[in-house]
Amino acid sequence: MTAQNALCPGCGAPLSFLWSSAVQTACPYCHAIIVRHDVDLEKIGTVADLPPDASPIQLRTEGIFENRAFVVVGRIAYAWEQGRWNEWHIVFNDGRSGWLSDAQAEYAVSFLVDQPGTLPEPGAIRRGQAFALHGAEYFATTLTRARYEGFEGDLPFTTQDHSTMLFADLRTSDGRFGTIDYSETPPLLYLGRAVGFEELSMKGLREFEGW
Repeated sequence: MTAQNALCPGCGAPLSFLWSSAVQTACPYCHAIIVRHDVDLEKIGTVADLPPDASPIQLRTEGIFENRAFVVVGRIAYAWEQGRWNEWHIVFNDGRSGWLSDAQAEYAVSFLVDQPGTLPEPGAIRRGQAFALHGAEYFATTLTRARYEGFEGDLPFTTQDHSTMLFADLRTSDGRFGTIDYSETPPLLYLGRAVGFEELSMKGLREFEGW
């Protein structure tokens, strides 16, 4: 992966994009939110300090999913009524990017996919609802209204309009995982599967006292 180097338009400090196709990043020095327009950079705001996090995953953590190497290049933090979780933006050595969901020591890897038809509106989806998606039957298991808390690193989209949003988690009987993300119109569909922590063979993890 080739890092792309530039200067922060907010403070002039050097920026290094971990992912060559990044659309948004945050300056680690002045916390400016930087959006990239081809070769031009624009400061659109300031990212808030992220809340304390107990995840062992961090930017530049490396891992393996289905025999393909990936590196963590970004994170979005969300909060809901029962806690917080992270969506880690991961990029594989073939350039494809996906997401590693990290919620209370439960993990899933998923990818943005084309929608096979029209997904239900936010007010119409219900728990237990069935969906035929890409050759499998999924059921809506949880509906979560979450609050966007901030980000770090490189993302494939901008987040300035994200505040509170609805997510519908989907499952199949054989362990496949999906999410309908209602932060966009039309909603976005991500499909993948649940994974165990050890299965990902990660390295470059955060170290905690007592480990």
